[in-house]
Amino acid sequence: MSAAANPARGEAAVRVAGVEVVLRPTFAALVAAEGELGSLFQLVERAAEGRMLLAEIVALFWHCRHDAPEGVTRERLGEAVAAAGLAAATPVLRVLLRQVLAGR
Repeated sequence: MSAAANPARGEAAVRVAGVEVVLRPTFAALVAAEGELGSLFQLVERAAEGRMLLAEIVALFWHCRHDAPEGVTRERLGEAVAAAGLAAATPVLRVLLRQVLAGR
C-alpha cells in the first residue's frame, strides 16, 4: 500500500476498493495523460467551464496514480469515482489541475 498523499508535493488521494490510492502529478504522469486526453491546458479550460467528462477525470487520476496496489484497475478506479460522486472527486481534481497550472 502506498503512503499518505503529501499536499506539499501536489498529491491527492482517492479511495478505491477500501484502499487509499495516492495521485502524484509527475511530469511522466502528465505527459501520459496528455497523450490520451490531449492538451492539458484545454483540459483545465473544460474543467473550469464544467465540461470535463467523467472519463477524463478517471483517465487523469489513472495516469497520476502512484504505487497503487495490484488490484486497483482502471475500471475499479472509475467505479470508485462514480460511486463517490463528483462532489468527492472535485477536490482531488482541483489539486491535480492546480499542479498542471502552477507546476512545482
